[in-house]
Amino acid sequence: MTMLIKELTQECCHIQGKQRPRLPLLIWLSIGWLALMVVIAISGDLWLPFDYQRIDLRVRLQPPVWLDGGGWQHLFGTDQLGRDVLSRLVISVRVSLLVALIGTLIGAMFGILVGMLAAHFRGWVDDLVMIAIDYQASIPFMILALAVVAFFSNSLLLFILLMGVFGWERYARITRGLTLSSIQHGYAVAMRSLGASPWRIYSRHILPNIANALIVNMTLNFPQTIMLETSLSFLGLGIQPPMTSLGNMVGLGRDYLLTAWWLATLPALVIFFTTLAFALLGDWVRDKMDPTSG
Repeated sequence: MTMLIKELTQECCHIQGKQRPRLPLLIWLSIGWLALMVVIAISGDLWLPFDYQRIDLRVRLQPPVWLDGGGWQHLFGTDQLGRDVLSRLVISVRVSLLVALIGTLIGAMFGILVGMLAAHFRGWVDDLVMIAIDYQASIPFMILALAVVAFFSNSLLLFILLMGVFGWERYARITRGLTLSSIQHGYAVAMRSLGASPWRIYSRHILPNIANALIVNMTLNFPQTIMLETSLSFLGLGIQPPMTSLGNMVGLGRDYLLTAWWLATLPALVIFFTTLAFALLGDWVRDKMDPTSG
């Protein structure tokens, strides 16, 4: 009897082990990399070796520690002004992630609000929103961003708001479509019959039911926002000195690719791995949460 119970227990554990989903290795690596970036961005001030704005021309263009001429004092070397590359890289990660996060949240909130307004009022409001969505989707956003930044000069607040405008039409289109579908469901009809306000119906019932699709879109939109921020900063129209960002570091280091390649290569690698990790994680989240994705 004891042996039979033991065999049944082992069989149940084996079946449960088969049924338990396992994360792919690439997803684990993506989560690990993104967690590292978040920890660096949050706790960088606690262990930064130097002030990221400190200039020391005596050690300018010093190579990283793993190259000839490098030293342990500056692990990732120094730039053309003798500033510590590691310290600037840590601050750049913080600035780029913060700008991309705030921009993504602004775009998501604005798009969700506009999409729900279009679904609620219908008529000319819906037509106006769809015209704005089609107009936004038809123009390459990089051209629009270059025009806005060049015309209104440069400021951090304007730059963050510009990041927020990017991608709002996707949230609006998704929210509008899913809201129109959800309004016809039984729970929404029942809440209206009970006299619930539109605000309560949309915020407490419809929004939680369409949140999965919005979260998926957010995870896919975030790396694109990072690339937009770094592209504009690379062109000199984004984050301005003395503040630094990943795109700003790549832009300043492009003139030294032959003599000090690490100035542009190290932040470029951070951009590459961060956007790749977000893209892989977003694609995996979409497969798990979006019922329409095959």
